[in-house]
Amino acid sequence: MMHRFSGGVHPPETKDETFALPIEDFPPPEVLVVPLAQHIGAPAAPGVCAGDEVLKGTVLGEPAGFVSAAIHSPVSGRVAAVEEHLGPLGRKTLSVILENDGREAWADGCNVERDISGLDAGAVRDIVRNGGLVGMGGATFPTHVKLSPPENKPIDTLIVNGAECEPYLTADHRLMLEEAEKIVLGADLARRAAGAAKIVFALEANKPDAFEALQKASADLADAEVVMFATRYPQGAEKQLIQAVTGRQVPSGGLPMDAGVLVQNVATCAAVYDACRFGRPLIERITTVTGPCTVSPANFRVRVGTLYAELLWKVGITGTPRRLIMGGPMMGIAQRSADIPVTKGTSGLVVLDEVPSEDFGACIRCGKCVRACPVSLVPSQLGVLLEAGRLDDAVLMDLADCIECGCCTYVCPSKRPIVNWIKFGKAQIAERRTRERKAEK
Repeated sequence: MMHRFSGGVHPPETKDETFALPIEDFPPPEVLVVPLAQHIGAPAAPGVCAGDEVLKGTVLGEPAGFVSAAIHSPVSGRVAAVEEHLGPLGRKTLSVILENDGREAWADGCNVERDISGLDAGAVRDIVRNGGLVGMGGATFPTHVKLSPPENKPIDTLIVNGAECEPYLTADHRLMLEEAEKIVLGADLARRAAGAAKIVFALEANKPDAFEALQKASADLADAEVVMFATRYPQGAEKQLIQAVTGRQVPSGGLPMDAGVLVQNVATCAAVYDACRFGRPLIERITTVTGPCTVSPANFRVRVGTLYAELLWKVGITGTPRRLIMGGPMMGIAQRSADIPVTKGTSGLVVLDEVPSEDFGACIRCGKCVRACPVSLVPSQLGVLLEAGRLDDAVLMDLADCIECGCCTYVCPSKRPIVNWIKFGKAQIAERRTRERKAEK
């Protein structure tokens, strides 16, 4: 019997506009802005200068450490500048400005078919690292790091995450329908790299067609199964998915490897296959562009570095747009501008005509947020403490274990912005620790 995670909510799915729309190839624009920080960890170090000629797949930025990722050119053309540009996290980041020459000429060694049957674990990890692959479910953790568990923490199960539990987003759903075989083959390569014995493809019950596609594609794959779970947010969160699939709990402050599990998004697995089979670095991704203010919502295969404005112009905007969100409405990030580029982690753009009221009341101790919290915290108390600036007390109440899913804010009858306080509190603690480390030095 499959276990279930505790808590969670079921917001309106609002996927009807795009779930049946095939993936469209979005034409690469004339100018692209490619940030050198598109992943968790150290930003890539620039490897090109203004005036350099580049080919599709040319390395624009080298990894600046083990927890970092290479950045590659999504087009052939010329480097117009290497300069600061506004990024999706709301601050400027060093970026490579490219002028597309339209030739689509690949760099040597890229887009060349290879035999993958003899690749060992180390070879897969090297290819993944050189290809700049990161988690494409939104977290953007460098994939080669995930595929390199320490010897004292062996992995026995690879979970391929196809839950896509955020409202509005359907990019992963379409990928599972259209490229299920690629996902399965990529997952098998990832299993080989991590040394796992078993693969579990996990998705929610609102995707029965994707379930059938993955079952068919994985029929001949040893020690693999496809499972469906009740549709409930945040089913796609790593710790909740691990609990639902295996019944194991990741310890407080721990990582999935502490439970003997590795979780990879379906799009990441497809990218692993492309990198190993064809030598294609991660220069494009599937992005859902949707929301009440879009005329013709779509699922696009889009080059990294394409500005949001280009995508919004393509789908058309109507009504009175009030908010642009990168990602889904529950955990996505509100954007200050449409002059921001698509990155490896841009799973969707949602254009909303309503914004939550900034007015909120006092906590009424109803307990709804406690019941909804998928990691068994007491969000109401964390909110009270952080509202008062009591950071140390919030840390003692396991602030670090919050996955920032937003369930607490979603169910709060007083409309208290609990998850915003938690994010701000974590940022304050991180800044304080940075200052303390500098002072020690």
